[in-house]
Amino acid sequence: MRYRLALAAICAAAILALGACSGNQSSAPEQPAPTATVDPTTAGSVTGTVTLDGTPPTPRPIIMTAGPECAKLHSSPLTYPEVVTGDHGGLANVVVYVKSGLGNYRYDLPSAPAALDQVGCMYQPHVLGMMARQKLDIKNTDPIVHNVHPVPHHNRAWNESQPVGGAAIETEFDNPDFAIPVLCNLHPWMRGYVFVFSHPYFDVTTTAGTFDLKNLPPGTYTIEAWQEKYGTQDQTVTIAPKESKAISFRFSAGK
Repeated sequence: MRYRLALAAICAAAILALGACSGNQSSAPEQPAPTATVDPTTAGSVTGTVTLDGTPPTPRPIIMTAGPECAKLHSSPLTYPEVVTGDHGGLANVVVYVKSGLGNYRYDLPSAPAALDQVGCMYQPHVLGMMARQKLDIKNTDPIVHNVHPVPHHNRAWNESQPVGGAAIETEFDNPDFAIPVLCNLHPWMRGYVFVFSHPYFDVTTTAGTFDLKNLPPGTYTIEAWQEKYGTQDQTVTIAPKESKAISFRFSAGK
C-alpha cells in the first residue's frame, strides 16, 4: 500500500513538472492598452539640422546591365543615394526620432497612408518613416514590372510582383521595426529603407537637413539620428511645458 501511494505521488509530481516545462503555466495578464493622451496645451517641440562635415564621398554609379529597360529611362547614369547633401552641408535621408523617454501614451494613427513609389527603377523616397499599423501604399509608376520585397526584422516578410499599371500594393507593419530594406528581385540595385515607429515623433530630412519633432510632452528624451552610411548619433534634451529647443547633429565625411 505504501509503495502504491509513493508511486502515485511520484507520478503526480512528474506530471506537474512536465506541465511547467511545456509552458502550460498560466501566463501573466496582458497589460492594458495606454489611454493617456498628450496635452497639446503643454506640448513643446525639438527642431534642428543634420549636416555633413567635409567633402561628401564620390557617388558610386549604378550599373544597370541587369535591367537595360531601366537604363533607357535615364539620359545619364544614376548613382547610389546613400549620401545626399544640399546647401551648407545639409544631409538628406536622415531619420531623426525619439529613442527613449516617452511616457505610456496613446497615439492616433495618421489618416493618410504612407507612400512609396518606384520611379526610374528607384524607390522614392529612399528612406520612409511611418507608424506601426499605419496604411502603406506602394505604387509602380514605371512602365516596367517590379518585384517589391521588404525584409523586416520584426514583422512578416513578403514578396510581391507589381505589373505595369497595376493597383497600388496596400499593406502595413504591425510592429515597430527599423531600417527595413525594401528590395526588388528583378533589379538588384533597387533598395529603400522603411522605419516603423510606435509613436509619431520622427522625421526624415531633405537636402536642407532640417527636422521637426512636434507636440512632444514635457520631459527628458534621447533623440537619435540614423544615416545609412555613417550610422547613428544620440543626444539628450529636456523640454519644459510649451518649450521648443533646437539641436544639431554633425556627421563626418571622413568616417
